Amino acid sequence: MYIVVQGEDPGFDTYVNGRSLARHEDALERLALRLGVRPLIEFFSADENSMSLLIEEGAGNQELIRRLPPPQWYAPEDGLVTVRALLEALREEPQILGTEGGQVLSELREYLMVLEKTEARGMRWHLAVSWR
Repeated sequence: MYIVVQGEDPGFDTYVNGRSLARHEDALERLALRLGVRPLIEFFSADENSMSLLIEEGAGNQELIRRLPPPQWYAPEDGLVTVRALLEALREEPQILGTEGGQVLSELREYLMVLEKTEARGMRWHLAVSWR
C-alpha cells in the first residue's frame, strides 16, 4: 500500500514501502476499529495510473480502466488521525503483529511524515496498492 498525493509533483518524496502494512491490513483494520478510527483501507482509491500498473502486471483487464469512478481524495488530517492512533497502540504492543511489528511501525512513521507534509502543503491524498 502506498500514498498517492494529488497533483503532478507534490514537491517532496511520497515513497513508502507499505508491504508490511499490506500484509497486516486485516489486523490493522481490526485494531483501527477497536481504537475507534477509520481503517487505512478506507482511504484506498483506484486511479487510472494504479489500475494501468495492475494491468501491466498481468491482473485485471483494460475494460476496468474505462469503468473506473473518479478517484477519491482525502484530507490528510483524516489519515493522520488513523496513523497516529495505530502508532500509539503499536508502540505499546508491537508484538500483536508478530515478528513484523517493528517493520509495520517503521512504515507507519513514514506514512506520518508523508501525510504531515501533505497537510502542510494543503494537498489531498489516497492509498493505492501495488500488486507486485
